[in-house]
Amino acid sequence: MRFYIDRDSGDAIQGWIVPDNPLAISRVVVSAGGRRIADVPASLIDENFKQFGWHSTGQCTFFLTEAEVPGLAGLGDLELYDADTNVRIYRRRPDEGLVQQRVLLINTGIEPETALQTALYPHFRHAYFGLHRLTDEILTSVLGSQVMPSLLLSGALIVPRYENYMMPDMMLTSIIVQDPYDEMATRMLWLRDRAAEAADPARRWRLGALAEAAAFAADYDLTDLRSLKRYFRMLPEAAYRLLYNPLIRQLATRMPEDRLFPGHSIAAIEVIARVGIVGHRERFDAFASSLIDRLGLDIPVPAATALPAETAALAERLRTVKAVQEMLIYDVALTDAVKDTVDKIWKA
Repeated sequence: MRFYIDRDSGDAIQGWIVPDNPLAISRVVVSAGGRRIADVPASLIDENFKQFGWHSTGQCTFFLTEAEVPGLAGLGDLELYDADTNVRIYRRRPDEGLVQQRVLLINTGIEPETALQTALYPHFRHAYFGLHRLTDEILTSVLGSQVMPSLLLSGALIVPRYENYMMPDMMLTSIIVQDPYDEMATRMLWLRDRAAEAADPARRWRLGALAEAAAFAADYDLTDLRSLKRYFRMLPEAAYRLLYNPLIRQLATRMPEDRLFPGHSIAAIEVIARVGIVGHRERFDAFASSLIDRLGLDIPVPAATALPAETAALAERLRTVKAVQEMLIYDVALTDAVKDTVDKIWKA
């Protein structure tokens, strides 16, 4: 699904939705005050959609007026959704008190850092979280939209693939990196916790390529050092890709299955240097304070989500495993450099 909003003049809203099914006619759902008030099909044909190969008829453009949505001009808090996917494609709300800026929080952990996005969410008109779970078509529609000047985005994007949307004149980018051992422990426990899902034929599909890795994780005692060493000797390929220098992979490759080479560590440094605000999870207050100040907001700095005791204990065991040290060598170098830089800036 692709979408775009051409204009909102108050008494009329025009845009388009190209559905995944090229034979279908898209429909836009109008909601106000949390209540669904209209369901309008696309009525206009644009031959460009046929020429692009996106749609068989080109009937993808909708035009909302008082006829389709009574009282449209007076609806100050209005939302539009794609009827098929339930993805919100537009939101109208009063601008007073809102940040008029596009902001991207790049998550580097398999478990997203939600404390900061929760604190910032009320101050933006539009917000999309979990960007990495959106299809490429929806994601590029969101990133490329020009009618969302107040926009908060968050997700574990593969940066080089979408960096052309992250130029400084287009949005403020920010990234907070994790301690590599803490992150590896989090990912290993994430796999273990999904072992039952991987073993269930009715749910296994949800894990995609990681189903085998999740099933594998169930066979090992993560509290036993000998079992841990055997774990890393027997890693299936999908688990290896998930655990091997994930930060470098996110910053320097374009596809999840791309192979990593030593040169990628240099590319990752160049990419992270182009990010607007860079922080380390162990210096969360410094990162959050910098971002909040940059946005001109007068709000309390949220506390970072505490690392679970089980995760912290596993991370300490992983620090003693040679195979893990070798797997994280590039991530450790980059995150240590980030932490040292933050410390120098805040002590200056």
